[in-house]
Amino acid sequence: MDTERALLHALTAEWRELNRSHFHDAMSPPVMGLSDSTSLFGRWVASLRLIELSRALVNGHPWPVVREVLRHEMAHQYVYEVLGVRDESAHGPAFQRVCERVGIDPTSRGLPEASGADPEQVRILRKVQRLLALAESDNPHESEAAMARAHALMRKHNLESLNQGGARRFTYRQLGPVLSRVSGHDRILASLIGSHFFVQVVMVGVYLPAEERHGTAFEISGTPENVDMAEYAYAFVKRAAERAWQARPEISGRLKGRFLTGVMMGFHEKLNAQAKSCEQEEGLVWSGDPALRDWFERRYPRLVKGRKVTVAADEAWASGREAGKEIVLHKGVGAGPDGADPRASGRLLGRTP
Repeated sequence: MDTERALLHALTAEWRELNRSHFHDAMSPPVMGLSDSTSLFGRWVASLRLIELSRALVNGHPWPVVREVLRHEMAHQYVYEVLGVRDESAHGPAFQRVCERVGIDPTSRGLPEASGADPEQVRILRKVQRLLALAESDNPHESEAAMARAHALMRKHNLESLNQGGARRFTYRQLGPVLSRVSGHDRILASLIGSHFFVQVVMVGVYLPAEERHGTAFEISGTPENVDMAEYAYAFVKRAAERAWQARPEISGRLKGRFLTGVMMGFHEKLNAQAKSCEQEEGLVWSGDPALRDWFERRYPRLVKGRKVTVAADEAWASGREAGKEIVLHKGVGAGPDGADPRASGRLLGRTP
């Protein structure tokens, strides 16, 4: 099977799954095509029963973005073929209602939105940046305290946003690389990101057109500023765990997975203790964001609960766990989520400082 045939096959399989999960199998499969457009990522052509996605999209963006554009075009197909609406504009009231029901952004082309420019969000994140810079201190007490204050500030900010009410904007992003195999330490890291960084995390199947293979990736959903922070934290902890492993050459290479699982468990326990302190000492009790949960559940209506990670608590795991408890999340060590050095580029959380 050539590359484009394999890609169209994968898109058709994705269409069938979305039709089942979001549209109750109400539609018949359309013709699936590819275009050379660089200005239009996708379109629904009713007269041809055609959903066409651009090669620039499928070859230049992560699969979750491709899936989002496909969902957008499927909403157009649903309005035309199932609802039979002919007297409204393409993005009229019927289309808006369908998008609202299944958690599609009706104004976008499927691309994750850039970080919002809300002045209050910018102000809070600049404070977080300054605290994470302080967490680089060689004094362990100062660095731990700065990390704890950064976490408390983010928690306070999210609680205030909930209490203010009103509509909030949510977005999504692929978290980290596509994985051929999802290890236990990958799962624990994704879990701690979801537990402590104010985002929802899901594991999704993806297709890699250039390699003609399927894989798995984590996807996060949340407000733009929380998605930025969660992505940064994910990349930071991955690098910190790898550095901790390299610093312990006495542990056999075949035990690396157990060591990294211990690292993630140790850091998870550290964040749990930090969260408990926020609740007991500052009254900052976080029980989740109902609006985000609703948005997330509309986007992923048929989620299957993942299995619990279990691992033997041997010497490698215990060593990793202690290393995890020593991790201090701070600004600009090594490469950022985009591969750049945050200290060199002056960027953190997707913003200029």
